[in-house]
Amino acid sequence: MMNIGIPKEIKNQEHRVSMIPASVKDLKMRGHRIYVQKGAGEGSSYTDDQYAASGADIVATAEEVFEKSTLIVKVKEPQPSEVALLTKQHILFTYLHLAANRELTLALLETGCTAIAYETINVNGHLPLLEPMSEIAGRMSAIVGSYHLAKHNNGRGILLGGVPGVAPGRVVVIGGGTAGINAARVAKGIGADVTILEVDFDRMRFLDITMEGVHTLYSTEANLSELLPRVDLLIGAVLVPGAAAPKLITRDMLRQMQPGSVFVDIAVDQGGCAETTRATTHESPTYLEEGVVHYCVANMPGAYARTASQALNNVTHAWTTLIADCGINQAAIKRQELLGGINCTNGKLTCEPVANAHSLPFVKASDLLSL
Repeated sequence: MMNIGIPKEIKNQEHRVSMIPASVKDLKMRGHRIYVQKGAGEGSSYTDDQYAASGADIVATAEEVFEKSTLIVKVKEPQPSEVALLTKQHILFTYLHLAANRELTLALLETGCTAIAYETINVNGHLPLLEPMSEIAGRMSAIVGSYHLAKHNNGRGILLGGVPGVAPGRVVVIGGGTAGINAARVAKGIGADVTILEVDFDRMRFLDITMEGVHTLYSTEANLSELLPRVDLLIGAVLVPGAAAPKLITRDMLRQMQPGSVFVDIAVDQGGCAETTRATTHESPTYLEEGVVHYCVANMPGAYARTASQALNNVTHAWTTLIADCGINQAAIKRQELLGGINCTNGKLTCEPVANAHSLPFVKASDLLSL
């Protein structure tokens, strides 16, 4: 039996919840005890009564959740007040994106906790715990990008779909992965002229076959620079698993875009793919740089919290159950992919891309656990 804690998310404008009542009920039936902070599910339209009916203990504060629990399941990276509650006895399971946050990396190492990042669990070349949020963020990017092209939002006044007799707007998506393909699908559905830049030829062939009417182009600085003067909406959907996003878009390149064009950076959690990227919030999502509207919200799926919470639970619940049932050591033996998710344990950094990003020592997780 393991004590599992579900704190209320406190990052600005984060309304998702890490565990829905159905998942609580399943874990309770397996003999585990689940502590849910009062109001944790409100942002996703789940009430305390629903959690209590599913077998959770409702507690008033985050302090109680952390004190009573061994496994802490969250959505976003712990904020400073939450880091202060972590100890060596805790297993933290959440999105971390440490490559873009040296301060948090060092703070987690100080706690000695075992921190497992959803986004670095790799199964057969896929990131199954990241993909649903990438799907949501990708679909959102075309929607919010289209909205901010409106003149009253400092945009060019371009309707992406056009109308009879007027050409549609042009969208360029950098990256043809999960986020990129979802961005392109929605942009094409709106009626835009869409081009995806990609470096993987097999991926480009797949996109060419499955996305009728969407153009593919090999991703080079020269090709991007040629497109930028004619782009209305630029979407950065770049991902290097566990590592900081490469800065593919320079300030000089942005100057080639028309004033009032929109840039949506889905990669902002990993530091962003443009030199001009800085994280924003749903409360104040945009800013202007070089005349280009930047939308750089670091927790985009939080805007559609109920959908996102359900989608997240679909992919995290089996892993949460595995850790709760077996403990971290036996869980890693049963599913070795879990080792890739462990970013730090016992005060040691165990994710090589994060170590490289911050020039810190790296130790294999398997060398620190009793496997």
